[in-house]
Amino acid sequence: MSRRKRLRAPPRTAPFSACLAANDIWCIDLKGWFLCGDGSRCEPLTLSDAYSRYLLRCQAFRRSDHEHAWPVVEAAFREFGLPRVLRSDNGPPFASVGAGGLSPLAVKVIKAGVLPERIDPGQPQQNGRLERLHGTLKKDAASPPAATLRGQSRRFKSFQREYNEERPHEALGQTPPADHYQFSVRRYSGRLREPEYGAGVEVRRVHHKGEVRWRGESIYISESLAAELVGLAEREDGDWDIHFGPVLLGRIDRQSRFHRPKRQRRRRKPVRG
Repeated sequence: MSRRKRLRAPPRTAPFSACLAANDIWCIDLKGWFLCGDGSRCEPLTLSDAYSRYLLRCQAFRRSDHEHAWPVVEAAFREFGLPRVLRSDNGPPFASVGAGGLSPLAVKVIKAGVLPERIDPGQPQQNGRLERLHGTLKKDAASPPAATLRGQSRRFKSFQREYNEERPHEALGQTPPADHYQFSVRRYSGRLREPEYGAGVEVRRVHHKGEVRWRGESIYISESLAAELVGLAEREDGDWDIHFGPVLLGRIDRQSRFHRPKRQRRRRKPVRG
């Protein structure tokens, strides 16, 4: 399977959320594309519960864009309920290079009531359970690939059932994920709701070109947030933090200039001689 080079979003969200029960964290990723026997392109999308390892979705796509990914995510929300966090890498369609790393898919996830979370660029081990799943998926269901995309989809469906209901997992005491997963108590209504902002927060609607009007100026934020409501909260230094729901996009200074959050450098482990 081959991975195409993807643009990366701003640095990861931090700190990572704790995973103590089913539906605390769902993990989503695109396994590298491959060709079926007839030459058709297949890009597998996987969605799993981090706590139980339950494989919620294993979908074969021709293209891995927002228009294909969101219906799969939303269908999982309808079937299983809402997780607290959806963890992904920094590539599209899950993230973007725009403010807050938000893509159109991430905006919808927030409006559904779920917090998007991103791992460090180039650190797939931070989503290690899903990476191990991908190795098993490739070995058992795509080596060699099926003759057609439809046939590959049938293989993925069969793999998903066996993985969830029959295959023992060492980390689960040699029991299958289905023994440990339960539906979320947070049900999905099917409505995407605009974020609510507290008292003292200035609310602005983002224009279709990704700009907000602030003190007589048009300030570019992100096209991914076109037509959405953002909140501005004054800081002690006189600047204004700007959020979309729980996600900090950056700050607007007293000269009406927009600044993204500074990158958080990862601490290097000391080299021991």
